[in-house]
Amino acid sequence: MSPNAKTVVAADVVHLDSDDEDDVGGGGGGGLSLIETPQVPSTTANAAVAPLETLECRSFWKAGESYVTPNVVSQAAPGMLEHARVHPKFLHSNATSHKWAFGAIAELLDNAVDEIQNGATFVKIDKIDIAKNNSPALVFQDDGAGMDPNGIRKCMSLGYSSKKSNTTIGQYGNGFKTSTMRLGADAIVFSRSTRSGKATQSVGLLSYTFLRRTGQDDVIVPMIDIDISKERPQPIIYGSSEDWSTNLDILLKWSPFSTKDELLQQFDDIGTHGTKVIIYNLWLNDEGIYELSFDDDDEDIRLRDESVHDGKRVHPKELERRSHISYHLRYSLRAYASMLYLEKFKNFKIILRGIPVKQFNIADEFRHPEIIKYKPQIATIEQAITEIKVGFIKEAPNLAVCGFNVYHKNRLIRPFWKVTMDGSALGNGVVGVLEANFIEPAHDKQDFERSSIFQRLEARLKKIVYDYWISHSHVFGYRTPQMAADNISNATSVRTVAAPPPHMRNFTGVRNNFQPVQLTPQPAATDTSRNKLVGKSVEEISQENIQLFMKCEEYVKKETEMEQAVRNLEKELEEAKSKCAQLAMLVDAKKKEMQQV
Repeated sequence: MSPNAKTVVAADVVHLDSDDEDDVGGGGGGGLSLIETPQVPSTTANAAVAPLETLECRSFWKAGESYVTPNVVSQAAPGMLEHARVHPKFLHSNATSHKWAFGAIAELLDNAVDEIQNGATFVKIDKIDIAKNNSPALVFQDDGAGMDPNGIRKCMSLGYSSKKSNTTIGQYGNGFKTSTMRLGADAIVFSRSTRSGKATQSVGLLSYTFLRRTGQDDVIVPMIDIDISKERPQPIIYGSSEDWSTNLDILLKWSPFSTKDELLQQFDDIGTHGTKVIIYNLWLNDEGIYELSFDDDDEDIRLRDESVHDGKRVHPKELERRSHISYHLRYSLRAYASMLYLEKFKNFKIILRGIPVKQFNIADEFRHPEIIKYKPQIATIEQAITEIKVGFIKEAPNLAVCGFNVYHKNRLIRPFWKVTMDGSALGNGVVGVLEANFIEPAHDKQDFERSSIFQRLEARLKKIVYDYWISHSHVFGYRTPQMAADNISNATSVRTVAAPPPHMRNFTGVRNNFQPVQLTPQPAATDTSRNKLVGKSVEEISQENIQLFMKCEEYVKKETEMEQAVRNLEKELEEAKSKCAQLAMLVDAKKKEMQQV
């Protein structure tokens, strides 16, 4: 393929400014005029294995920096209207919406899960080795309905999605492009389907490497389609047989497969319908190491955890925290995939490196669980009541893990979302699970849009934690203001307070100078406090307690900020003293020099 390959844009090549479908494994029916011609033999069937082309910069976050945009945009072909172009650099900048590699993998899993409605029973995620350069590649394969030629063109385009069902996860028509380009520079798609009695198989190549190395100023996607309905497979020709052969030549040069037979062998394990996506030229991190690790665990795909490789001794408590799934899911794809979907599948499996992922819902292990009803306050839409399950994790109180696992349409969006203030012991061990279909997720599906509905939910979850903590924390020996008030009002002798109030606690739990205090309740004071409580309901008293807790939390935060400010000032003071000492030495040296003169 010569550097001036931009002139080779056959009739069968897709421009990414057309419509798109985010539905790998799905795809719409015909709509194209398909002209059948005799089978075209491969022009490279006996070619020697060529090395796999790669980019000079293999780090994802730097791969878009050196792209030179041409000053002159190539003109439209005769008979074509001028149109807005999609520059190849957009593929990279569009993929930066995924800050986390596992978030990109989750997008591809979503596409397969959406195919359950079309009969899909599995999605496989695995690693293969590319023969051209002995490099690893990621493979995603499902047995969904597959895509016909029209469907795969929509899949490879931008912004189009035919997913209108309330049960499907995909909706923006962008997930396939952002996720594949976030994981690697190139992706090749194989899909086989039957529509209206016609069986077809299609291959499409979305290659950032091809576009950059050949200097394209528009995103083009080489594709070939084959009609397999008849006894002998026949190419589906849209323009001419030369166009079909040109697309095949581009696929063989820039894909991991060097011959036509090797390319078409990828359909052997797909069966009569399904889709396979191979992502190769995987991105490296800044240290020149693959972002995804396939060697640490033969049954998993992992992200590099810098804290594990820093060589520092880890405290046993920290090791215990790292063993919990709330930490583990950030680096283990198996752990993340186990919690990715709220409802357990009946006839569908996620198979990671040959072994099915066991789905896990932490709510099944809650101690002292409660279900709280929550109805979103939305003026224009009638929303169903949402159930929020809350309880202590089984490791409480030894493990200070807390937060809410918030799902949207069965898909995990925010894992272990901590709604209480950092540094507070209040709520430790309290975890919740809910499905929030009434708020929209962000485009990377790792957070929610910060709408007023979201803010109201956050406030409600914070109150749920406080209420639950006040009513249940005594189970583990924690003391609350309400318990303290009850004990004082009923006491007849001296009482020892074994735990400090919240404003006397720091990040480690108790200040070093805190000592148990002997309290002898005075009758007069007790009577006064009782009089103040007369006429108040339990709910009002509980609300007052919650407000007091929240104020204490604010004081803890302010105190922490003041302590940090003091440390900063002390540091500045030391630096100023050091500078003064240096200046004094310079002055003395100058004086001695002048005296000698």
